[in-house]
Amino acid sequence: MNLRDHEKIVTIKHSLEKRVVTLPDGTVLPSIGQGTWYMGENPQSKHKEIKALQLGIELGMKLIDTAEMYGNGDSERLVGEAIKGRRDEVFLVSKVYPHHSGLDLIERACENSLKRLGTDHLDLYLLHWRGRVPLAETIEGLERLRKDGKIVRWGVSNFDTDDMKELWDTANGKKCVTNQVLYHLGSRGIDYDLLPWHLEHNMPTMAYSPLAQGGSLRRQLLSDPTIIEIAEKYQVQPLQIALAWTIRSNNVIAIPKAVQEEHVLANAQAAAIQLTMEDLNRLDAVFPKPTRKRPLDII
Repeated sequence: MNLRDHEKIVTIKHSLEKRVVTLPDGTVLPSIGQGTWYMGENPQSKHKEIKALQLGIELGMKLIDTAEMYGNGDSERLVGEAIKGRRDEVFLVSKVYPHHSGLDLIERACENSLKRLGTDHLDLYLLHWRGRVPLAETIEGLERLRKDGKIVRWGVSNFDTDDMKELWDTANGKKCVTNQVLYHLGSRGIDYDLLPWHLEHNMPTMAYSPLAQGGSLRRQLLSDPTIIEIAEKYQVQPLQIALAWTIRSNNVIAIPKAVQEEHVLANAQAAAIQLTMEDLNRLDAVFPKPTRKRPLDII
């Protein structure tokens, strides 16, 4: 790394240090982390993916999100290689299958994830989505893992407002620290009631696929004239504007996935973009906030 590259990394890292989200227990995290969905599934991409994650860590995107579901554990194995020797630099998140979330299986599922990741604890363990196991049973299992030191804290994923209310009213449910859901400019359903509920209960939101997974929505984020105009104003890329929008409230942690070095850099640099109220109003006009309840988007 030459001096210019080092200076660039320091500048980007400083921007991320200023755009943070605070968990209920006081833990401060950068508002942009790293997702790993589909990573680890192609052996030919392994080296590039590891380097991408390591660059993200260097830039300050220390939160890395994975799951036992991703590639049947291959994503966790890849992350384990990427963080080897630098575990203390990372805030590590993984997720448990709903059918593994009962008292008879959750400890084994967690231990298997820890083994694949090459660590003795997770910073955050999420229930991937709601299944048939009663919430009270899953919470009891998560609390056991927390007390045993295998996880530091726990949360949920793909929970809608009614699910969160039920969770909150269940014994120890208030120990949930986050809900990870789909959220981006083209998918704003949670703005109607779920995001306000999170805010009311001091619970940060984790946004997966904050740049849209693909298809027409992603193309729209790249080609919409308003986004392009705002991007030109800040001399950045359209997807960086979309990412800056997702983290605009300082209560959302976005976890975009990136494999190419330039995409990792672009994601991290989005933290420096401070959209004005005029920018946000223009984006609202093109991608309006919902005026009624919508089913939770899940991919």
